Parts: sequence; structure tokens; C-alpha cells
Amino acid sequence: MGSDRVDRTLAGRSDGAGTGAAADAPGHVTLESVAGVGWIHLFRDTDESAVMAVLRECEVLRVPAGAALLQPGDANSSIYLLMAGEMAAHLDTALRLETGIPIHPGETVGELSAIDGKPVSALVVALTDASLLTISQELFWNRLSHIPGVTRNLLASLSERMRRGNDVMLEAQRKQLALEHLRQELEIARQLQAGMLPMRGLMFPERRDIDVVGVMEPASEIGGDFFDAFFVDDRHLFFCIGDVSGHGIPAALFMARTIGLLRVAAIGTRRPERVLQRINEQLSAGNESNMFVTLFCGFVDVTDGRLNYTNGGHCAPVVVAGGQPSLLCVPRGPLVGVIPGLRYAAKEWVLEEGATLVCFTDGVTEAETEAGRQFSETRLLEAVAAGAGDPVDIMLESIRRAVSDFTGDRPLGDDCTLLALRRPRRA
Repeated sequence: MGSDRVDRTLAGRSDGAGTGAAADAPGHVTLESVAGVGWIHLFRDTDESAVMAVLRECEVLRVPAGAALLQPGDANSSIYLLMAGEMAAHLDTALRLETGIPIHPGETVGELSAIDGKPVSALVVALTDASLLTISQELFWNRLSHIPGVTRNLLASLSERMRRGNDVMLEAQRKQLALEHLRQELEIARQLQAGMLPMRGLMFPERRDIDVVGVMEPASEIGGDFFDAFFVDDRHLFFCIGDVSGHGIPAALFMARTIGLLRVAAIGTRRPERVLQRINEQLSAGNESNMFVTLFCGFVDVTDGRLNYTNGGHCAPVVVAGGQPSLLCVPRGPLVGVIPGLRYAAKEWVLEEGATLVCFTDGVTEAETEAGRQFSETRLLEAVAAGAGDPVDIMLESIRRAVSDFTGDRPLGDDCTLLALRRPRRA
């Protein structure tokens, strides 16, 4: 233990003539400043005058908050008695509060290494400014241990310390097991969520009238973004992309409910605005958590490319016609799932042969570098233009790669999801 970490003075001196700071310095403790020694665990039911005579020959250490009294591997030949302040002994060096064994005033520390002569095995740190008495091996074994009751109290103190350490380790082990169990459940949830979304690659490889591809890269184990596409009859394709507020399990559950409701609602109508109105009513009911989802959805007639679409607070998709990308004009619809009774508007556009519609969530355009620069709509348009001549699945992969190259090693701050529809040119 380095001398720069503590102040020292003799316990029996009150005139400031110790080897370190003055005994009457603010926060300093001397034996004269406490009423007897009966409150100290080591000296309960012992001869107080005999104990005081020995303790007056001990040094008082003042350890500032955050400083280490003992470190693993240190050689130690003293028993330390905490007079004031709070300390903790850590069996590892991570300094996690849940793994620290608390040491309160009146308790001892350093007994084991002082008794068996082996190096210190725990990290002992002051949680607040602390004052301790340093009892050397010689003083303890030659003087204090001869006082009836002291050795008995030391064994009781060691037993209590070991019991407390076992409790701390068992609780840490329980939390670790619970964490592993949670990780396993999250992995199962991730797999279930992936199973709810369409497979990667062309979603309808048997068809020659439409190419549809979607990808999602969650920011955490499970995300709140989603996409879907399915034929409600032989010529009408329903598609959607959404972004649930928040992340993790709550967002995933809200997402799963939204997908289920969408698949039912889209079967009974060909008007996308009615789909959103119905979904909004159903999600708003009993939504005490005030979660919401942004949604863009529509029906496309694959025979002539006629596209009817609506928007609920979502990003405007990118359209590529004639090789030039631009943002689709979308109605300004409100968020879905918060306020019942809302109405949504619809628009129509024709997906010409060779044209592509690229839907995305804001996790794409708002992906950031370490410096805080965002990928932005401008870079997205550039990435779409660069891949416009590629097959639609390769185009989406190049967009994802462009986002990844832009952000570098920075973890995703939000889920990144893309859904592309292209009407192939006829032979």
C-alpha cells in the first residue's frame, strides 16, 4: 500500500505529532473521539482498559474515497479496524457494486492474509472517506490475543465475513444464470421473429410479373422493424413496411401483433387507407404503454402496375424510373396505434415495367458515424441509383453494404430495414 493513498497518525496522539496528517484534521478519528470500544466487533465483552492500552500504540490510517487499501497480490501483515466510513471487498477487480462485500465501521479487514501470511486475495476499496486502525501482527498475537474474548470475536468475525461473502457470490451466480437464461430466450425470440418475416432473397421466385425482396438488420437481438408482402388474390399483392417505437422485447411483441392484424385486415379490402384505419383502431385499444408504429402499405396490381398506397407517419419510399431515383409523393398520415378514430388518405401511382419501389425505415437514413454524421436521404438516393441496374436482391445488398461502410465499426442505433418491389420488363 503506497503512502500517497493514506494519511497516518498514532491512535494515542492528539497533538498532531503523528507521522502524517494532524490527528484533529477534519474527518480524522482518534480513540478519544469515540466512546469506548464495546461497539467494535473484535472487542465486545472484553477488558476495555486493556484493549485501549494496546490500541493507543496503533496507527490511524485515513483512506480517501475511491482509494484502495489492499490489492490482490499485496503482502500484508496487519489487521485493519474500520473506525469510520464505508468500504467494500471485491473478489474480482471489476468493482461492481453487486459483487462487493460491504465493510462497516467496527469490522475488521485483512485478517486472513495477516494470519496465514499469504498475499492479499481481495481488492479492498474505500466507498467514502474512511479511517482505520492498523493493528500489526506482533501487537495482535503478543498483546491483544491474550485478552480474553478477543480471539473468539475474531473467529466470529471471520465466520460472518465468509457467510456474507458466500451470499454475495451466490447472488452473483444467480444473476449470471438469470442473464444466461434471458440470453437464451432472446435468441429464441430472435429466431421466432425472423420466422415471422419473409425469407431473404426473392419472395415469389415462381412469378415473372413482380420481384419482391426485403431485409432487416436489427440494432439489438430483436427489433421493432418489419416488412411483409403476400398476394390477396392472383393479381393483387399487398405489401407493407413498419417501424415500432422502441427496441427489444416490447417492440417485438407490438410488431408481432401488428403483422398479425395487417394480414387479416388486408384480406377483406383493396383500399390501403381502410387497412390503416382498422389497424389503428385495433392497436389503440388497450394501449396503455402508448407504443405506436409508422406504416407504409399498399396494393399493387401486377398485371398493369397500378399501385394504391397510404402512409401512417412513415418515410417516403424511393422510386426508380428510367434509372433516376426520387422520393415518392406520399400522403401525410398520422402515427398508427395511439389515437383511435383517425382517418388516412390514399394515393395512386403506376409501377411501370422496369421501375423499382424501395421502401425503408429511418434506421437506414439516420445511421450515424462516430462523428455523428447521418447516412441521409441523399446518400440513400445515390446508393439506389448505383444499384438500379442490378437484380433487386443485389441492389438491396449493395445499399446495406453502403450503410455499413459509412458507419464503420459503430453499432447500429436503430433497426435497418429495406423492402423493394420491381416490375420486370417483359421479354
